[in-house]
Amino acid sequence: MNRWRCSINHLLVVGIVTSLLITTSFWLRCGEDDGGEIQLSNTYNVAFTLTEEDDDIPGDPVVPSLPTDKSGDAVAVRYREIDCRINGDHSIPCRLEGNEVFLPFSFINQYFEVYGKLDGGGADQHFDWQHSYSRVYPPGDKYTPGGVFMSFEHYNVEVRDRVKCISGAEGVPVSTQWGAQGYFYPIQIAQYGLSHYSKFLTEDRPLTFTVEDAESGDVTKWSVTGEGSVQNVLDTDTGSRTIEFQASESLSSPEVSVQFSSDSSLSFFLSFDIKFVNNGSVGVVLAVEGKSPQTFTIFYVRSDVLVSVKGSEIYYGIGTQTAWTSITRDIQTDFTKGINLKYRNKKKASRVVLQRLVRADFYGWGYVDNVVLRSSHHLAQFFYAADWLVRHQDHRGGWAVAVTRKLADGRLELPPGWYSAMAQGQAMSVLVRAYLKTERSEYLDAALRSTALFDIPSSSGGVRATFLGRHPWYEEYPTTPSCFVLNGFVYSLIGLYDLKTVAASSPPPAAAASEPGRLFDEGMASLKALLPLFDTGSGSVYDLRHFALTGAAPNIARWDYHATHVNQLLLLSQIDDDPLFVSVSQRWIGYMKGKRSPHN
Repeated sequence: MNRWRCSINHLLVVGIVTSLLITTSFWLRCGEDDGGEIQLSNTYNVAFTLTEEDDDIPGDPVVPSLPTDKSGDAVAVRYREIDCRINGDHSIPCRLEGNEVFLPFSFINQYFEVYGKLDGGGADQHFDWQHSYSRVYPPGDKYTPGGVFMSFEHYNVEVRDRVKCISGAEGVPVSTQWGAQGYFYPIQIAQYGLSHYSKFLTEDRPLTFTVEDAESGDVTKWSVTGEGSVQNVLDTDTGSRTIEFQASESLSSPEVSVQFSSDSSLSFFLSFDIKFVNNGSVGVVLAVEGKSPQTFTIFYVRSDVLVSVKGSEIYYGIGTQTAWTSITRDIQTDFTKGINLKYRNKKKASRVVLQRLVRADFYGWGYVDNVVLRSSHHLAQFFYAADWLVRHQDHRGGWAVAVTRKLADGRLELPPGWYSAMAQGQAMSVLVRAYLKTERSEYLDAALRSTALFDIPSSSGGVRATFLGRHPWYEEYPTTPSCFVLNGFVYSLIGLYDLKTVAASSPPPAAAASEPGRLFDEGMASLKALLPLFDTGSGSVYDLRHFALTGAAPNIARWDYHATHVNQLLLLSQIDDDPLFVSVSQRWIGYMKGKRSPHN
């Protein structure tokens, strides 16, 4: 009996030792990097990598859980690392799992220009793949010249990096797109107006807080120190009551102020009517959150300075006029542009956040009325653009661009003073809407004058080109030879449509009223004839420079421009029943989801 017991014990020891040896051997083998198969136990290596651009995923990337079988038990995943040789030029690390080869998404993203990121969390985590980074906005109500302009309610022109600021004197964007010094770019100004007009039509009514309207005669809400004074008086120019203020001109010692209610903490649009008697200014004090709570002050000064920053003070010039002036400022935008100018570093600037408006300080001697805070004021911003277009239209009926524009890797160049059919067309769309809103003839008259350049060849300083000597084309960039930019041409057609529709039922002379209709019809005929040339079978081209310039490659439209092409065609399908616009727009929408035209 003892002998059997010893034998059994001996066998158990041998079995345990053998198991340990096998386990150790397997463990050591698994640690070798021999390119063989690897069995995963509790992790699953994903076949894509996150880049720095995926900064909207909080914390460390969450690794997907193991796949499971029907009973819910984890299933081991086997893969083998292999080299993928790309076009025989270079190799990248890939993974082989069964008959499937997995390439890193960081490579796929760059090679195929597709887009994706991890989304969701836990059991809902997934990879969101997009063939295009842009989107199409299907038209809602039927397009009309007084309605929403295309999908411009989604545009935010003023927040673009290439907008230096909103001019204090003119109330419109100052562009740095092709000139760091800043200049007025008519396309940008028109888009600013159209976006705010469209937001006015589509957004809820803003919150409004009247700070001072001077009608009550009460001045107790005003704070006065030192030699400052405030009184409620009748203004002989306007025939209404107003607040007269007298204070030191020194910006370091405010003597006349009015506080803003805490109820208006999220209302960052400040409007007021003001008339200065001498050199005065208005300072808006802001509560700001950064590393610690602090205050900034934006000064609106009687000066031609564009924008400047000194410490915690931001300065905007509002011109030197002494007549009554209505001013509306988006304090959030003014603050953001000033902070960007101060810090230059985007990350550092983003840490300084506007919390609320505290008070307004008044300097010098002047009169103020109708001080109002709002959560938005789109109509005022729209009319800033419309009025700028009326004031700055030149004798040729256009808005010349004051900077050099180079295209096609410098092979084409437009010197300062060139006109753009896109600017002319979008200006028409702004001016027509301003006319319909006010019935003031100066808006419609300016729109009608803007058609003159459409009959002048690009080579003579106009915007008209001709494709193959047959098809007129209105040039966004009137170079010689011509580029035939698609989106700028269509925008000019929409402007002509707006103008012809309104002019037909308005009182201008018959000859002037008929011009936009003739130009529109000529342009639409050209578009229908040439639109197929812009189709690549998987996207669209931005222009036709590859026809005009010897050896030039096609200028493939980025997805945001391709989406613009689609949005434009969808609009045209509402005003022209030719099935071409619907069929092409639907095909181009398919390209944005990876579809391609069939091959032979």
